[in-house]
Amino acid sequence: MDRNRLHRIPHKDPVSGGELFISELTSEETGITIRGNFEIPRYARLDPDQIEFLEIFLKSRGMLNGVERELGISYPTAKARLDTLLNALGLTPYETKERGDKLSGKRKQILEQLEKGEITAEEAKRKLGVLS
Repeated sequence: MDRNRLHRIPHKDPVSGGELFISELTSEETGITIRGNFEIPRYARLDPDQIEFLEIFLKSRGMLNGVERELGISYPTAKARLDTLLNALGLTPYETKERGDKLSGKRKQILEQLEKGEITAEEAKRKLGVLS
């Protein structure tokens, strides 16, 4: 089958905007047809720019500097596009969540020390500034 004849899988009903599903798969080689309700993979829901970014990111083995070079964009732009891609896939980066949890705990600890009078306001300000 000529892959250029294939269309992208629509994932929204053009009339109602509701979700679609795949109901039939066919093998051109054997003629077999499989019918049922199949989920559209979340990666098939990406737009062409997101697919290109994902492929370059994977070819770069997850290194944003490789994405920067390949696309001719800055690191902040590459990072923002990665965040957009993660959001489109419904994924939350591990490090952001873990780092946020750790920082949140440290901030809370500093504020508790301040509240108990264990440190001064200046010390708390300095310690909180280091965490940012």
